[in-house]
Amino acid sequence: MHQLRTPHVVVVMGVAGTGKTTIGPLLAARLGVPYAEGDDFHPAANIAKMSAGTPLTDDDRWPWLDAIGAWAQGRAGLGGVVSSSALKRAYRDRLRAAAPGLVFVHLTGSRELIEDRMSQRQGHFMPTALLDSQFATLQPLEPDEAGVAVDVAGSPEEITERAVRALKALPEPTR
Repeated sequence: MHQLRTPHVVVVMGVAGTGKTTIGPLLAARLGVPYAEGDDFHPAANIAKMSAGTPLTDDDRWPWLDAIGAWAQGRAGLGGVVSSSALKRAYRDRLRAAAPGLVFVHLTGSRELIEDRMSQRQGHFMPTALLDSQFATLQPLEPDEAGVAVDVAGSPEEITERAVRALKALPEPTR
């Protein structure tokens, strides 16, 4: 299996349970770039809120998005993959303000499939009870946003392969 080299910084996005933490490192390995786990950028207060079943507010998310954006900016021209729910256009715009060349891989799937996968996770702070708020918040990629939607049905390897193919079909970023 050959690696695809890319100068893109890719944000693997989607609601909780779509597999961002599983697909992100696999995609990074295929692209030959580093991976950063978006959850690691959350302040402790955000983790505590979500663990308690309380959805984050936009004010909670701004410092988290800024930290992810700073990482992405540092990888500009070098490539990288980072996970972030990036559910709203405003969140993606904030990330792009820090790192204009970002490309998004939106992991999509049915609510039933995602809830089933979430219920099988162990040791994750995000309860399935917050899935409804995630879907209510989700604003899919718009046509003017650089990115692709990838269905999460199938194995992690199949999903990653779909993402790589979709990314290869995108035009190269402008420098």
